[in-house]
Amino acid sequence: MMNKRILYIGNNLSKKSKYKTSIAILSELLEKEHYQLTVVSNKTNKLIRLLDMIYKTILLRNKVDFVLMDTFSTLNFYYAYIISLICKLFSLKYIPILRGGDLPKRLIKNPVLSKTIFKNAYKNVAPSNYLKVAFKKENFNTEFIPNTIPLEDYKYLERTNIQPKLLWVRSFKHLYNPTLAIKVLLELKKKYPDAVLCMVGPFLDDSYQETVNLVQKYNLEDSVEFTGVLTKEDWHKKATEYDVFINTTNFDNTPISVIEAMALGLTIVSTNVGGMPYLIENKVDGLLVDKENVDAMTNAIIDVIEGKYPTLSKKAREKAETFDWDIIKYKWFKILK
Repeated sequence: MMNKRILYIGNNLSKKSKYKTSIAILSELLEKEHYQLTVVSNKTNKLIRLLDMIYKTILLRNKVDFVLMDTFSTLNFYYAYIISLICKLFSLKYIPILRGGDLPKRLIKNPVLSKTIFKNAYKNVAPSNYLKVAFKKENFNTEFIPNTIPLEDYKYLERTNIQPKLLWVRSFKHLYNPTLAIKVLLELKKKYPDAVLCMVGPFLDDSYQETVNLVQKYNLEDSVEFTGVLTKEDWHKKATEYDVFINTTNFDNTPISVIEAMALGLTIVSTNVGGMPYLIENKVDGLLVDKENVDAMTNAIIDVIEGKYPTLSKKAREKAETFDWDIIKYKWFKILK
């Protein structure tokens, strides 16, 4: 069963960014289970990357059993559309993995293209019940398989005295709203002058410069650290210095970085968008607030520091354990048989 040959189509840019993304994590885990993986593409230029995806799909059409295809709601949606047409032409079993938190809107905006991609798929895989519900509503054959982590790599640190030390881990992109973190820190310092924030992640658009400009505007240079990209091991080590993980995004699915933070014992305070309420049960294993709401996120962090919700971290770790590869892998075995 485990020797199936898989072509995995997606933005395989981890080696260049040094930031391990979902495609890198899943492909490595499947290879450990003795699946034969070809992962495409690692080209940074978007047009060349698309051409590489097309070329490899055609080249390997008679040599693979399945095509996995990361599918987002932005430009990558059109990549998925083109690859799905090629797969249909050559009768290849393809499986879109639904990554984009805004895909439900894409189903409405592009119904014809969506039907071409998802109706002809062997199976659609939703990493969150949020997307499974949205796709089931449109009668697309969809299976829920959560994003996964190898739990043995995540050491839980119990934090008994929560301090105003905030950690943010994400790509600097406008849709992840990094400037909200700075605005929250500014408010938090009115009550806790020693509050600090560390922001980890690659700088992908001008939201990074906007964030830096805001730090300078508010004179927060001594309270904010930008690390750039860190390896998984380095950001796990960095996480031991912080107590609260903030997720500021405006659109989301089930981000690996949040699951990782849950596993490491950080308390999660996140915007309530997309798949987040399917991942975080408010006031049970994290706190959810309205997006763009500085006061709500600041007050939620204060509640955590003041010990109003002392079991959030422990409950979050328990939930993260359900995402362990040793549990999730059987769902993939069932599909890739």
